[in-house]
Amino acid sequence: MRSDRLGETLLSKRLALPIFASDPLSSVAYATQEILLVLTLGGLAYLFLAPWVGLAVVVLLAVVVASYRQVVRAYPGGGGSYEVASRNLGPSSGLVVAAALLVDYVMTVAVSVAAGVDNVISAVPSLHPHRVALCAGLVVALMAMNLRGVRESGRTFAWPTYLFISGVLVMVALGLGRAVAGDAPVAESAGWQVRPEQAGLTGLALALLTLRAFASGCTALTGVEAISNGVPAFRPPKAENAARTMLAMGAVAITLFAGITTLALVADVRVAEHTCDLVGFPGDCTTDPQRTVIAQLAAAVFGGGSAGFFLILATTALILVLAANTAFNGFPMLGAILAQDRYLPRQLHTRGDRLAFSNGIIALALNAAALIWAFDGSVTRLIQLYILGVFTSFTLSQAGMVRHWNRALAAERDPVARRRLHGSRAINATGCALTGLVLAIVLATKFTHGAYLVVIAVPVLFALMRAVRRHYDRVGAELEPEPGALVLPARVHAVVLVSRVHRPTLQALAYARATRPATLTALTVGIDADEVALLRRQWDERDLDVPLTVLDSPYRDITEPVLAHVGRLRADGPRDLVVVYIPEYVVGRWWEQLLHNQSALRLKARLLFQRRVMVVSVPWQLESSHRRRPDDREPVAAGRPGSPPPIG
Repeated sequence: MRSDRLGETLLSKRLALPIFASDPLSSVAYATQEILLVLTLGGLAYLFLAPWVGLAVVVLLAVVVASYRQVVRAYPGGGGSYEVASRNLGPSSGLVVAAALLVDYVMTVAVSVAAGVDNVISAVPSLHPHRVALCAGLVVALMAMNLRGVRESGRTFAWPTYLFISGVLVMVALGLGRAVAGDAPVAESAGWQVRPEQAGLTGLALALLTLRAFASGCTALTGVEAISNGVPAFRPPKAENAARTMLAMGAVAITLFAGITTLALVADVRVAEHTCDLVGFPGDCTTDPQRTVIAQLAAAVFGGGSAGFFLILATTALILVLAANTAFNGFPMLGAILAQDRYLPRQLHTRGDRLAFSNGIIALALNAAALIWAFDGSVTRLIQLYILGVFTSFTLSQAGMVRHWNRALAAERDPVARRRLHGSRAINATGCALTGLVLAIVLATKFTHGAYLVVIAVPVLFALMRAVRRHYDRVGAELEPEPGALVLPARVHAVVLVSRVHRPTLQALAYARATRPATLTALTVGIDADEVALLRRQWDERDLDVPLTVLDSPYRDITEPVLAHVGRLRADGPRDLVVVYIPEYVVGRWWEQLLHNQSALRLKARLLFQRRVMVVSVPWQLESSHRRRPDDREPVAAGRPGSPPPIG
C-alpha cells in the first residue's frame, strides 16, 4: 500500500471496538475464575466474599474507563499514558510508564493465547499435551494477520468479538432467568469439595486472601488504555470517536463480568489451583485438566454436548486468542512513538508494505512466544506476572492528568469552564487514588508468586531505553556539521587491492582512475612467492601504467600489512584522504558466497574503523547472480567520450 493511502486504514467505531477492546472484553472470561481460584485456597466457606470482590472490580473498571476518556480528549495525538506522564511528570516518569506497558503488552499476548488454548482443551482434553505448541502456533498466526494491516485484521477479528458478546449475554440471561424462575442451572462441580491450603483464616490472613483475590480479578482491566494509545487510528473526529468506543467497551465489559460472576455463584461453580485438591473430580487429577468456569457455565445452561456449549467455548477461545490483537496494535504503536522520541531503535517507527508497524509486530510475537515456552503455557503461572505493569501506567497516567487539569485551572477564568475542569480533575484524582491502591495490593500479594520478574524487567527496560536515547543523542551531536564552508581533503590517495590480473581487477583500476585521485597505487600482499612472481609478470605483459606495490607478510596475514600501509598514507598529511577499492564477486547462490570475498569482508570490517579512510566495493557480477543475454553484456573496458583511457 502506498504511503498516501494511510487514510484508508482509519477505523470506524464498529471496527475499532474489536481491535482495541478485545483484551478487556475477553478478560471477563477468566477474571471470575481467578477470583474463585484464590478464594478457594481457604476453602469453600470463603466464596461468600466473591460478590464483594467482584463489585470492587466493577467499580474500579468504571472509574478507570471514565479516567481514560479524559485522557483521550486531552491528548488526541495518541501515546496515551506515556504521553500524559511525559508531558506532566517528566521524561523519566514517561519511560517508566512505557516500560511497564511494553512488558504488559507481551504478557497480554501470552496470557490471552494461553487462556484461549485452555478453553480449547476444555472442549478437546486430548490436546492437553500439545498446549505449548498450540500457543506458539496461534501467536504466529496472529502475527501474520496483523502484518496484513490494521484494517484487514479488524475485519477478520470483528465477528468473533461480537459473537462472543452475544453468546455470553444470551447464556447469562438464560441462566439468571432460570434462577429467577426457580430452576437455577447447576455446574458439574457443584457437588465437589475443595481441600483448603490455608483453612481457618481470620483477621489479617483473611484480609490478605481477599486482597489477593481482588488483585487477580483486576485482570479484567487489562487493555483498557489501548484505545488512548491508538486515537490516531480512528476516523475524524478522532478524540470523540475514541471516547465513545471506550464508553461502549466499559459498559459491555462491566455487564459481561458482572453477569458471569453472578451466574458462577448461582450455579455453585467449584475450581481449584490444583485439580487434585478437588474432592470428587471424576478424572485423573494428575493428567486431566479441569474445565474453565465459562465452560462449566455453558454446560450448565445449554447442556454439555449441545451446540450452545460448543458455540460458547469456540467463541471464548477465539476472543481470548484475538484479545492478543489489542497488544498487537498497542505495542507496535507505542514502540513507534518511543522510536520517534529516540528511546527505541528507529526501525520500530518504520511502516511495512501494508502500512503496519511490522518490526514492532514481529518483536512482540517473538517475546510472547518465548514467555509462553518459559512458563509452559500455564495461565495460572503467567497470570501472576500480569497487571502489575498496567496498574503502574494507570497510576502515573492519572497523576499526570491531575497536574494537567491543575495547569488548565490556573489559566482558566470562565466559571462554567472551571466547573467542568474541576469535575475532570476529580475523576482523574479518584482514578489515581484507586489505581495506586490496587498497584500496592498487586505488588504485595503477587510479588512472591512471580511478579518480582516484572519488578526486575521494568527497570531493565527503562535503563535500556535511556541508553538508546543517550546513544542517539551522542551520535546526533557528533554528526552535527561544524560552522563554516565544506573543507575538501588536501589529497586523495587511491589504493586498489589486487590478487591477480583478471577482469574484476581491471574494472576496479579503471573506476579508481576515473575518480582522478592525487595518487593511484595497486596493492597486493605477498604470501606466496610464486603467486607474486606470476602477478608481476602479468602486470608487465599488459603494460599497466599503475605502480604495483607488494607488501611483505612473513606471518601470512593479509589484514595487518594493508592497515599498516594505509596508516602510512594517512600520516603523510592531516587532511589527506585514503580510498581503498576492493574488487568483489557478486554471486547468486548462498553457498557460493562462502567460497568468495571472505578476505575482503575481514579487511573491510577493520578498515571501517580507520579515520580518514573510505572503503569502496567494486562489484563484479558472476553469471549465477543475474543471467542475461550475451548481446546485453557491456564491454569490460569500452571507452566513452570524455572518460579516462581504459586500463590495460
